[in-house]
Amino acid sequence: MRILFVLPYVPSLIRVRPYNFIRQLARRHEVAVLATGSGREVADGDGLRAICRGVYMVPLSRAASLRSCALAAARGEPLQSAVCQSPALEGRLLELLAERRFDVVHVEHLRAARLGTLVPDDVPTVFDSVDCISLLLERTLRASHSLRQRMVAALELRRTRAYEARLLGQFDRVVVTSPQDAQALRALAPRSEVAVVPNGVDLDYFRPSGAPPDPATLVFSGKMSYHANVTAALHFVRRIFPLVRAARPDARLRIVGSDPPRAIRALGSDPAISVTGYVPDLREALGRAAVAVCPVTVKVGIQNKVLEAMAMGVPVVSTREGVEGLETEPGRDLLVADNPAGFAEHVCRLLADPGLRDRLGSAGRRYVEARHRWDVAAGRLEDLYSEAISSRRRARSHERSVEEC
Repeated sequence: MRILFVLPYVPSLIRVRPYNFIRQLARRHEVAVLATGSGREVADGDGLRAICRGVYMVPLSRAASLRSCALAAARGEPLQSAVCQSPALEGRLLELLAERRFDVVHVEHLRAARLGTLVPDDVPTVFDSVDCISLLLERTLRASHSLRQRMVAALELRRTRAYEARLLGQFDRVVVTSPQDAQALRALAPRSEVAVVPNGVDLDYFRPSGAPPDPATLVFSGKMSYHANVTAALHFVRRIFPLVRAARPDARLRIVGSDPPRAIRALGSDPAISVTGYVPDLREALGRAAVAVCPVTVKVGIQNKVLEAMAMGVPVVSTREGVEGLETEPGRDLLVADNPAGFAEHVCRLLADPGLRDRLGSAGRRYVEARHRWDVAAGRLEDLYSEAISSRRRARSHERSVEEC
């Protein structure tokens, strides 16, 4: 197949879902990528050129993004649908579609969804929504630490629901990462068919290091420019970490992830907390941790931070929200707590019991090996592409039959 990925960001080790889909699919198919990007992301795009038929990068200026958002607001559409749009990106898409014949166009995320409407009717399209954005807004409105994010969610929720409901009928197939997101989208558009293709984890890249962990060291990882990760980190530091330190004064916390805002950087003034910012290799931070924590309270989809830690054999303590969408068994694969006291108790149990850490770490590795392989996920995506192509062919055949009658 000749596949065109249309993305509002550059696939990378941070944007793991499209990155690993592309890596897997490019082994058997011709894959081209159209994405927006700038700065450090350009290097990520360069890394794809060795495996892709073509990688086309369109810089996105702040001014163009603001103009697109203003137009979207005037149309009553959500800002998420416009923040990565620009005439240059639309024009490059039309050029590619005119220059080459693609068997299927894969559009990812609400931010790029509008571009799917530019694809000619004779080319099948698959929309990877990844998450249900209106569900994320509902949860942000309920639990975000940020007044600004809650205000944005309140303004955006109604029009995002309406936009997502309309959107589902414009693509041949729709995909999300978790059953909860699929259920939320189906509630918006009951006639829609939404397939679940969960995230995988690179089991060769993320594997147990074999080195002993730093004593009493906890790690929280994630892109720290994302407000839900900021909410989770602040929740842990304010409500859970003090309980851990009361029992284990030697406990240390590493917050690892790119672009931490001021509120997160300020946590580093505590000698027991280090804020790393961007790291070139997350494995070093995970491999040194005795416990990985996932204290998320605002989320949709699947938490890659959980899968990556489990793949490295690092025991995980998570909120129930953090394991939503996974088929893990609490107590066997990881530990789950619904309140700060229970979360802290689980962390302290693991710090005190190396045998328990080893058992949970090994079970976590076995879980991801069995259920979160990227080759299996990409195979499911290939099936959906084939379904979309066959469905579009049947529709064209039916149209010709009607015309002949």
